[in-house]
Amino acid sequence: MNGPVRTTCPYCGVGCGVLVTPDSAGGAAIAGDPQHPANLGRLCSKGAALCETLDLDGRLLEPLLHGQAVSWDRALDTVAEGFASVIAEHGPQAVAFYVSGQLLNEDYYVANKLMKGFIGSNNIDTNSRLCMASSVAGHVRAFGADTVPGCYEDLEQCDLLLLVGSNTAWCHPVLYQRIRAARVPRPAPRGAALDPRRTPSRDIADLPLPPAPGSDVALFNGLLAALAEAGAVDRDYVAAHVDGFDAALAAARADAPDVAAVAAACGLDPADVQTLFDWFTATEKTVTVYSQGVNQSTAGTDKVNAIINCHLATGRIGRPGMGPLSFTGQPNAMGGREVGGLANALACHLDLANADHRTQVAQFWGSGPIAHAPGHKAVDLFRAIEAGQVRAVWIMGTNPLVSLPEADRFRAALAGCELVVVSDCVRHTDTTALAHVLLPALAWGEKSGTVSNSERRLSRQRAFLPPPGQARADWWAPISWPRAAATHIS
Repeated sequence: MNGPVRTTCPYCGVGCGVLVTPDSAGGAAIAGDPQHPANLGRLCSKGAALCETLDLDGRLLEPLLHGQAVSWDRALDTVAEGFASVIAEHGPQAVAFYVSGQLLNEDYYVANKLMKGFIGSNNIDTNSRLCMASSVAGHVRAFGADTVPGCYEDLEQCDLLLLVGSNTAWCHPVLYQRIRAARVPRPAPRGAALDPRRTPSRDIADLPLPPAPGSDVALFNGLLAALAEAGAVDRDYVAAHVDGFDAALAAARADAPDVAAVAAACGLDPADVQTLFDWFTATEKTVTVYSQGVNQSTAGTDKVNAIINCHLATGRIGRPGMGPLSFTGQPNAMGGREVGGLANALACHLDLANADHRTQVAQFWGSGPIAHAPGHKAVDLFRAIEAGQVRAVWIMGTNPLVSLPEADRFRAALAGCELVVVSDCVRHTDTTALAHVLLPALAWGEKSGTVSNSERRLSRQRAFLPPPGQARADWWAPISWPRAAATHIS
């Protein structure tokens, strides 16, 4: 192997490029890739410590059936026959896949195609829903598709940056450093941080605002009303590209008619609210970054749309240095969304409810018809297991008994499930303890494929270590079911 291997960090949705130089002892030296446009050579503390994750301690290295080592053929026979038996007795809606933002695009694609195209159920969902559902729904409501209208370069080209519910300094440190660096040569950029907490991200804020929890909708509704009052609405853009503006403005005015009402709803000083509104009104190149403080809320979708509405009203979207931008948590949550690995989505942001779209995807796959009804979404999927509606589940690359709400309830549900299959690189987790079949997966340094970051940039993940033991790629297992058993499913 000549020179370092160019690959992608597996930790978060920033999608940093990494240069890996393997050593003869199975370890590696790690450095940021200065040619990768996401991080330009920067790495956060997690990325810089990736070499510490490469040992095989605790790895799952062979297929296990009821805790006993078996061959891949025996394990996959059990999986395929178990799924086929459940489908024969209860129908395709009685089986499900629960996948992960840790998967590569290729893994997501194969699992999604198998479930929707050949098993005939839309019961495939992902742990990414737990953090990104509000943003997905907000994008679909605003744009008709879950498409992100901004990119990282906008962070450096804007003249006003709003951080909303996003502790970027801790959660996306590389992007935070890009933002800080952009402020040094340009005195013009201003920053506002909107967060009830006092986080380190406030360091880049000229205007730190602590709105009361749950008040973001009122704040941005008030901003939309203020923009209209100030004559800052781009009427030509709205006429050409926006539907429903008058109704949205009327709703905003009813909710937050003026600065005093916004200040009261948000628990803020009216002078600070006015300053924020004045800055946004006067600054064309404005970027609004939001993250889990917006997404993880009972009103998360409304918060996302209230933010987007302000950019649509002013036409400040889809051009350099402006627009709303959601920072994603997991390394390939975006890739899963683009591949359609959600219970209510199709690949390429096509609409599951649209019969023509379902036909197009089925024809491309060469599969049977795709079911029209959405499948069970993340938490509902485990409720369906509890109710006996889903009797066989394949969990890939995630530990839901740690990440899901009501973990004790769903632990009992999985314990009573007829067939639990888990693909993981780690032997002992809360979820693997309940698996009937355990399948050994590849870890970061052994994977080869692609991932999509928060700005929808595709990056290569390249293997620099050989597969240990009998570990295989996550996409390999679903397409390797024995033909005799798979015919019962197809």
